[in-house]
Amino acid sequence: MAWTYILGCADGSFYVGSTVDLERRMGQHNDGTGAAYTRRRRPMVLWWCADFARVDEAFAFEKMVQGWNRRKRIALIEGRWEDLPALASRAWEHRDKR
Repeated sequence: MAWTYILGCADGSFYVGSTVDLERRMGQHNDGTGAAYTRRRRPMVLWWCADFARVDEAFAFEKMVQGWNRRKRIALIEGRWEDLPALASRAWEHRDKR
């Protein structure tokens, strides 16, 4: 099993990652041996995670979510799946041109 996760950082930003061992990876982020981004923004809080059957699926979802804006990530965290399409950056650009 593999995981995609979103961490809340001490500075209010989000970090999106994927792993095969969520508990170990959370420990790494919080003890300073995780990603360079999280070393300067501790402590980390797990805001959202989802499990995947395959590592490549978790990694692909991680990369997709990394490209999302903050509003869309918050909708995912809050489980507002129906809001995700409208929160795409292209949807906002189209809406502004009306």
